Amino acid sequence: CINGRVRKQWYQRRVRGVLNYYTNYYYKSNLRMSSAQGQAPPAPQSPFSGLPGQGTSLSGTSLIVVIVVSALLMQFSLHKVDEGNIAVYYRGGALLQSTAYPGYHFMLPFITTFKSVQVTTQTDEVTDIPCGTSGGVMIYFDRIEVVNMLRSDAVLNVVRNFTAEYDKPLIFDKVHHEVNQFCSTQNLHSVYIDLFDQIDENLKIALQKDLTVVAPGLDIVGVRVTKPKIPEAIRRNYELMEAERTKLLIATEKQKVVEKEAETERKRAIIEANKQAEVANITFSQKIMEKDSLKKMSEIEDTTNLAR
Repeated sequence: CINGRVRKQWYQRRVRGVLNYYTNYYYKSNLRMSSAQGQAPPAPQSPFSGLPGQGTSLSGTSLIVVIVVSALLMQFSLHKVDEGNIAVYYRGGALLQSTAYPGYHFMLPFITTFKSVQVTTQTDEVTDIPCGTSGGVMIYFDRIEVVNMLRSDAVLNVVRNFTAEYDKPLIFDKVHHEVNQFCSTQNLHSVYIDLFDQIDENLKIALQKDLTVVAPGLDIVGVRVTKPKIPEAIRRNYELMEAERTKLLIATEKQKVVEKEAETERKRAIIEANKQAEVANITFSQKIMEKDSLKKMSEIEDTTNLAR
């Protein structure tokens, strides 16, 4: 609140200075006209003396001056900062220490300028990134998206060191550097197939590591990498390889199914054989028990006959 009141008083002093300038200009113009016509010089009078409470009325010229000055002051001093942004101010090309949050603000017209810096999550799209592999094959990444956010308390330091377009040296140029450094140590198959799923995470880690040192307060939220473009002949070979790999997978799966069916049939046969063996064993035991019963009955009859 104190800084806002001091800034308002400073702007009021500047406005009074502009009004005094036009008052002196108006008086000197009337003085030259009177001298040229041989008349006595008029008493000093402000072109704004006709404003309410001054007791006189405005002439046409004075009214125009008032309107023009007011319009210029409003046009070049009043400015708006949108939500999600912070304004930084320049005077004579030098960055000032003051910042402004969303809303309407005043600045010294014609001398002070401002730029809005986004402090919410934003996505930078880096396009057409060349990538030379260790085998000498040149491929291109169509688009790499870097989601980042600049903290409010770091705006001044980042803008002072890298200007308001800080994302060019810190995001765009750095992505090109990291991608080329990665590709130069890997062959085409590793970049296109084996390590492709790791590029986004490795790139995010590399970017954040450097930003923590050179631009603290700028955080990398995420990185999205599209599939790179490779020469057409090599792409067709990869498609053929993928088709053959698919056929091999299908054949392998069929073999597994056949083996599974054979294993199931074998187990079914074993179960059936065990079942038949158990039935035969039970039948044989029954026959033995029947013969033992007949034998015992025959012995009992023989014993009875002898006893008679």
